[in-house]
Amino acid sequence: MIGLPLLYDFAGLVFGAFALLSARDAGNAKRFGNAAFWGLLAISFLGGDWLGDVGNGVLALGLVAIAGFGLIGRGTAATTSQAERRAASARHGNWLFGPALIVPVCALAGTLFLKDSGLVDPKQVTLVSLGAGVLLALAVCYAWLRPPPLAPIEEGRRLMDSVGWAAVLPQMLAALGALFAVTGVGQVVGGLAGGIIPAGNLFAAVAAYAIGMALFTMIMGNAFAAFPIMTAAIGLPILVGVFGGDPAIVCAIGMLAGFCGTLMTPMAANFNIVPAALLELDDRNAVIRAQIGTALPMLAVNLLLIYFLGFR
Repeated sequence: MIGLPLLYDFAGLVFGAFALLSARDAGNAKRFGNAAFWGLLAISFLGGDWLGDVGNGVLALGLVAIAGFGLIGRGTAATTSQAERRAASARHGNWLFGPALIVPVCALAGTLFLKDSGLVDPKQVTLVSLGAGVLLALAVCYAWLRPPPLAPIEEGRRLMDSVGWAAVLPQMLAALGALFAVTGVGQVVGGLAGGIIPAGNLFAAVAAYAIGMALFTMIMGNAFAAFPIMTAAIGLPILVGVFGGDPAIVCAIGMLAGFCGTLMTPMAANFNIVPAALLELDDRNAVIRAQIGTALPMLAVNLLLIYFLGFR
């Protein structure tokens, strides 16, 4: 049965290829730092189960040390010129979006039709389908555009070098969120919130939950990491337990409040740093600056939605 291990192996091989190409990149003064960083990440995907907790902890410290000492630099991956890209765009037109659309279509189709097939782990069917969509889109690009064999890996390395160490933030912060939940941080935050929120004041409790979700998401870079903390601290014990709120409404809109924080933090690297790198913007925080004017009103609206819809 196909599950996450196969996806992890595939990701590990990709990062391993980044490491090898980085080591060969004579145009990058920090090529061995890049090779070590992507190589350690490849090992974490390929052999994380065998390394154990201590081994993975040492590996994570190695990643932090490489990034912290500034040993990562932007490589000189082979790529096309601006003129070549414009010519290809004019030649193929909007059909260039076709391979990109293959990925979500495969993810949706797999989720709907493969869950009970017996071929894919039902709990991971969406992720497996997403990975299959990436491979199918890549095959279509090879057959249609006929790029050089290493073009996808070189372009992937160029993007990852542009993003740098921030590329692993989502993975690290999701693990941190799980760690916080296990160690009872939610209960500690709940105790602090209980001393601040006025007794019997529903609006203050809702505001603490919604704004807390956004703030914790900004700190941790991931609303899914913030959710168990704030829900254990305020959502379930206070909003649901004390005020009798609808848990489905409170939790669903609470997640949306957290996503407002995602729009305002560089810690959400995959949303805010990667686009800046793709667009080659001089200001790495330009995407965040453009989103704040939307995020704050959305947060206020989500707060009011919880207040008016969750306690009818």
